[in-house]
Amino acid sequence: MIPNILNKFEYAGISIPMAVLIWIMIYPMMIKVDFKSVKYISKNPKGLFVTWIVNWLIKPFTMYGIACLFFFVLFRAFIPVELATEYLAGAVLLGAAPCTAMVFVWSTLTKGNPAYTVVQVATNDLIILIAFVPIVKFLLGVSNVSVPYGTLFFSVILFVVIPLVGGVFTRIVVVKNKGIEYFENTFVHKFDNATIVGLLLTLVLIFASQTEVILSNPLHIVLIAVPLTVQTVLIFFIAYSASKIFGMSHDIAAPAGMIGASNFFELAVAVAIALFGTTSPAALATTVGVLTEVPVMLALVKVANSTRGWFKK
Repeated sequence: MIPNILNKFEYAGISIPMAVLIWIMIYPMMIKVDFKSVKYISKNPKGLFVTWIVNWLIKPFTMYGIACLFFFVLFRAFIPVELATEYLAGAVLLGAAPCTAMVFVWSTLTKGNPAYTVVQVATNDLIILIAFVPIVKFLLGVSNVSVPYGTLFFSVILFVVIPLVGGVFTRIVVVKNKGIEYFENTFVHKFDNATIVGLLLTLVLIFASQTEVILSNPLHIVLIAVPLTVQTVLIFFIAYSASKIFGMSHDIAAPAGMIGASNFFELAVAVAIALFGTTSPAALATTVGVLTEVPVMLALVKVANSTRGWFKK
């Protein structure tokens, strides 16, 4: 019933109600990002290099490899090949979308350097505009999943470029008229609940659309969560250990580990829906990613805080 209703409000294969909910999730995050901070790249270059290398040269490919290992080898007795391929597609979308605004939360919980975190997020958002489409296209192509470039580009424009431009414009206008203190202490907090409401409603719609798949394969929710959890922990320790090896302080190392470990799941969910539909196994896989991320990331926050003494002051 719900999929039929959503299908009545589509444009270019994208559900308008889902797009609105995803904008509600993403826009409040984008207004928090100060892209002027990019000029401070040279202040913590080692931390940014670790972030960029892990996020874009390692993470998408380890996600692909780990998902293939679990879905096609270790869990092949439980997951049919057709479903495994779509679950893999969802995992690829998660792996190619490193976290943006949620990093502010993880950075705060680990007492990360706020200035560095802003630069980290700003540069990551800019790289997504260039790197996300070719990485997803390549990995899905290797997986024998046909995805037109046009749909991918349209998804990035719809779910990254538009909210990003809207966020930048909003920030400029509000700061110019009201000042930076009003913007940071009052204005951004007006949207505190918007992201949560948008996320919860999106999850409800996806799970309602996936009722048949979930009821016929309830074990698959757990099976999907396993490689996603392994990937999250692995990427955190790669970035966190690299930061330690290169002599960074803990307030740089912790955010570097967190941004790679967590995902821009709003984008992954949006693109999965745009490419494969709300009822697709790929959309289900990205949704499971949302559900597993928060408890796993909170555990990694505890790890980061308990190992603070390993790093130089």
